Amino acid sequence: MTAKPTVFVVDDDMSVREGLRNLLRSAGFEVETFDCASTFLEHRRPEQHGCLVLDMRMPGMSGIELQEQLTAISDGIPIVFITAHGDIPMTVRAMKAGAIEFLPKPFEEQALLDAIEQGLQLNAERRQARETQDQLEQLFSSLTGREQQVLQLTIRGLMNKQIAGELGIAEVTVKVHRHNIMQKLNVRSLANLVHLVEKYESFERGVS
Repeated sequence: MTAKPTVFVVDDDMSVREGLRNLLRSAGFEVETFDCASTFLEHRRPEQHGCLVLDMRMPGMSGIELQEQLTAISDGIPIVFITAHGDIPMTVRAMKAGAIEFLPKPFEEQALLDAIEQGLQLNAERRQARETQDQLEQLFSSLTGREQQVLQLTIRGLMNKQIAGELGIAEVTVKVHRHNIMQKLNVRSLANLVHLVEKYESFERGVS
C-alpha cells in the first residue's frame, strides 16, 4: 500500500510550526515539523513523497540554501516558501529554482492549503513519471545490441530487406529480431512501437 503523502514544515519559529501543524492536520494532512533546514536534510528520505513548506530566513542554513541542496541531490520535492522578510530578488530566485509558491507572512490559510494541494499533485505526477521512466528503461534494456540496431532502423522506416542490407544479415533474421522486439516491448503494431520509442527518448532527454 502506498504511504500517504506528508507535508514537511521547516520553520525556526515554534509558534509557526505548531500553528501550521494544527492547521494542516485539521485539513487531513500528515505533517512532520523541523526547527531548521539542516535537521530536515538529515532526516530527509527521497522515497518520502509530499510537499515542503519552508521558511525563507532561518539561522544557519536558509530556505534558499536548502532548496539548492535538494536540487543538488536531485530531490524534486515541491516547495512552498513562507517568509516575513521576503523581497523581489529572493522571490525570483526561489521561483526560478522551482518553488511553486511564495507566501508572505501573514498569509491566508486557504492560500497555503491551495499551494500544498498543488505541490502534492505535482509530486504525484513526478513520481508517476519516474515510475514510467523506470519501466521503460527496464523494457529497452532487455533488448540485445542487435535488436537495438534493428529497432533504430525500423523506426527510421526501413523495410526488412533494407535493414538486412544495412546490417549484413539475412532478411529472415531481421524478421526474427523484429518479432522479439515487439514481444519484449509488449507492442502489437509499428505505430505503437514508434510511439513507445518516442516516449522513451523524451524521458532520456529529460522531457516528461
